[in-house]
Amino acid sequence: MRHNGRPDYGRAFAFGIVLNLAYVAAEASIGALSGSLALLADAGHNLGDVLALGLSWGAAMLSRRQPSGRFTYGLRSSSILAALANAIILLVVTGGIAWEGLWRLSHPVPVAGGTIAWVAGIGILVNGVTALLFARGRQGDLNVRSAFLHLAADALVSAGVVIAGLAIVATGLAWLDPAVSLLVSAVIIYGTWDLVRQAIGLALDAVPEGIDAAAVRAHLAALPGVAAIHDLHIWGMSTTETALTCHLVMPGGHPGDAALSQVARALEERFGIHHATIQIELADSDEICALTPEHVV
Repeated sequence: MRHNGRPDYGRAFAFGIVLNLAYVAAEASIGALSGSLALLADAGHNLGDVLALGLSWGAAMLSRRQPSGRFTYGLRSSSILAALANAIILLVVTGGIAWEGLWRLSHPVPVAGGTIAWVAGIGILVNGVTALLFARGRQGDLNVRSAFLHLAADALVSAGVVIAGLAIVATGLAWLDPAVSLLVSAVIIYGTWDLVRQAIGLALDAVPEGIDAAAVRAHLAALPGVAAIHDLHIWGMSTTETALTCHLVMPGGHPGDAALSQVARALEERFGIHHATIQIELADSDEICALTPEHVV
């Protein structure tokens, strides 16, 4: 299905969430019953899949909400707050697992390596199948691409847990279980920390990653008739949409609506900036725009 000319991945998100949630419940239960901290850590990691898919789906749905008199941009930025909340929750849960893992390194508990291996093997299948649901759209939609990459990486993490389970069966070394749980926790923290950093940046209206502000400024300054540019701001309206405002000084006169529309299209095609607001100044008097100095906002 398509929505406003773009593929609608609503069913894919719903299927992926249900499939991963069922697997998380099963993996956590088996991990608790078998005493495997590695399975519990991997279950926490796969819970991140569910949260990530929910976030991506929610962002896609919120992007369709119409602006209101109070929320003039709609509810697009809700996805930023959700990303930050999910990242913090994951860090807290992972911290608890890592703490238990450190304790078990000095107090090993016997676990069933075979159980660990086959349960994590199912995780490879679950994450792999879910990732394939988003494979076709990963090139044209950053939101879909993030879901695909997250799931593909988690399939690799599950593969690591399988290796640990087989190693326990072969060697009988119980300490491999908490060691793998610490490794999985490190992977979660690494990925989650990047999410925290990006979410905080977006919440503070930082230039979204992947957009070169200097290149955008150079592009606008090089437009025909532009003598100067100031008050340039680039920020994320949501986790998938970027906005821009700026003042262009054009002594030769206003270029016209068609020219401004062309500039907006170029900004979207070249830099992924979806919402551009450009003010034209003619510099036809001695009065200088109060927002000209770079330090003035």
